Amino acid sequence: MALSLSMSTIFTVLVLQVVVASLGLKAEARAFFVFGDSLVDNGNNNYLATTARADAPPYGIDFPTHRATGRFSNGLNIPDLISERIGSEPTLPYLSPELQGEKLLVGANFASAGIGILNDTGVQFVDMIRMPLQLRYFEQYQQRVSGLIGEEQAKKLVRESLVLITLGGNDFVNNYFLVPLSARSRQYNLPNYVTFIISEYRKILQRLYEQGARRVLVTGTGPLGCVPAELAQRSVNGECAAPLQQASALFNPQLVELLTQLNSEVGDHVFIAANTNEMNLDFINNPQQYGFITSKVACCGQGRYNGIGLCTRLSNLCQNRDLYAFWDPFHPSEKANKLIVQQMMIGSQKYMHPMNLSMIIAMDSTV
Repeated sequence: MALSLSMSTIFTVLVLQVVVASLGLKAEARAFFVFGDSLVDNGNNNYLATTARADAPPYGIDFPTHRATGRFSNGLNIPDLISERIGSEPTLPYLSPELQGEKLLVGANFASAGIGILNDTGVQFVDMIRMPLQLRYFEQYQQRVSGLIGEEQAKKLVRESLVLITLGGNDFVNNYFLVPLSARSRQYNLPNYVTFIISEYRKILQRLYEQGARRVLVTGTGPLGCVPAELAQRSVNGECAAPLQQASALFNPQLVELLTQLNSEVGDHVFIAANTNEMNLDFINNPQQYGFITSKVACCGQGRYNGIGLCTRLSNLCQNRDLYAFWDPFHPSEKANKLIVQQMMIGSQKYMHPMNLSMIIAMDSTV
């Protein structure tokens, strides 16, 4: 299949996109699979012997049940909000005992807080579902669904699904820059480290394609030096930490280039780049424009910028989470997640390349 879209196809897709957006229509439900780290984990780490967990208050304070679920958010996270947009139920964590029978057909979330592209990322958190195991679980999932609906229907379910993968941030925050003179920083200078992890990411994405994924939304890193945790440790006057910002500036363009190469190799728009760096910078640079009072101070935390340590019952806790861009020292608030997903749905090529989710939904509905 040719990579370029004809002008008539683009026009048809844009018309459908406008109709879907203007009428607030939801797409016909499709299976949804999630891979990655704490930005998209919805509870797998609850079942592991790890310190990277969000299963106690005040996490979940604004979730519909007002209970901590394992999401690193005050409420809904990015996968929850995408599920709403694609007309699907929220995916269950793959390790949840509830993921049985018909619920398997909704999809599954394999993400695990603390992990990275590299297997040595996040070792301080002990037990996690690193990417090789997430991919093995995906294979196991398909075997389970084959037993439920047959092998051909299982392949069809995966082929027509939407996949989200979020990786990379921890490879810098919880590996390269974790401590001065870390093992990886002694092994590589930063540009060479980025080249290395991009080459490792290629293997992960190729494996996803081999396992049947045909619509894969790949997020870049956010502006890593601007999160409250890094401001607390590295910032003098509230400016974003330069070394982490350099990492984002090197990683994100190379990730887009990788996705373009992979699409060229497979001859289709399989991999979609979501520029979450730009999405975050919008409200980090202009918080008041988006209804926030601050993009520097976390709602839940302690110390400078509420960026030190974990979010716990003993932490400072803001009264109105919608006024804060960051929920805890590392993770966006639910309101910020909504802004990010809105750009994923209808954003221009500044944010989504080569197309946004509304265009994907419109294109796939015509097939």
